[in-house]
Amino acid sequence: MKFGMSVNMDIPDAPRIARKAIDLLEGHEVLLENEMAQRFKVKGHRIDDMDVDIMVTVGGDGTILRALQHNKAPMFGINAGDLGFLTVVSEEEMEEGIDNLLNDNYELEWRTKLQTVVGGRRMLDAMNEAVLHTAHVAKIRHFQVFVDGEMAVNVRADGIVVATPTGSTCYAMSLGAPLIDPRVEALVIAPMAPFKFAARPLVVPASSRISVQIVRPKECVVVVDGQQEMMMAGNETVEFQAAPDKARFVNFGKGFYARTREKLMGALC
Repeated sequence: MKFGMSVNMDIPDAPRIARKAIDLLEGHEVLLENEMAQRFKVKGHRIDDMDVDIMVTVGGDGTILRALQHNKAPMFGINAGDLGFLTVVSEEEMEEGIDNLLNDNYELEWRTKLQTVVGGRRMLDAMNEAVLHTAHVAKIRHFQVFVDGEMAVNVRADGIVVATPTGSTCYAMSLGAPLIDPRVEALVIAPMAPFKFAARPLVVPASSRISVQIVRPKECVVVVDGQQEMMMAGNETVEFQAAPDKARFVNFGKGFYARTREKLMGALC
């Protein structure tokens, strides 16, 4: 098997954990991103150019989100950060996980991604969510959200979050949206700090075409997975729909509910 590796070099333990992972993958080709490659004094590669069977990430969820925006290989996430909801193994579980990986003792989990188009310009696809937010602190905007051409939300708020089922455990969750099993084909629309209490999150079919317009246009910003930003004058229409390609994650049988209990609900559950 051929592996790529993306490492968050800002996490103190990540290079050390990555070195252990490389040792466990001995006998298999491992392509390293440029910064990590410089540390180990080997040839580096751009993550966009890696044609690999599996992409190994060492870091947290942000490391995986970045890798997914630049490479379509299945993700094998090793947690070196705090929460690591999208990662599949911790450092302690890494040896067993890699052994299972090399022996084909795993399955691939397919997940919906989100496509975002701002004024006709397509941004990178999101694994978690896209956020349309006022460009100025403490300044609300008037948003109109349409689902398949029908107005669904008409609200003054700080912004609008459109999330995938995977993203329902992230930003959308903090806005009161429900947790959605990633096997459900759906998208979530959640107003941020709405002026009207009655403006609640919506769950719509993944086949929906969602568009957002700003009444009395003023500057806003669109942020995709916390990785890519695009400023907008406010007169553009922002369009969302399920992306044509899905993300793939290596999975060793631990389901969504077990991960949710473990990562988000703690020992009380």
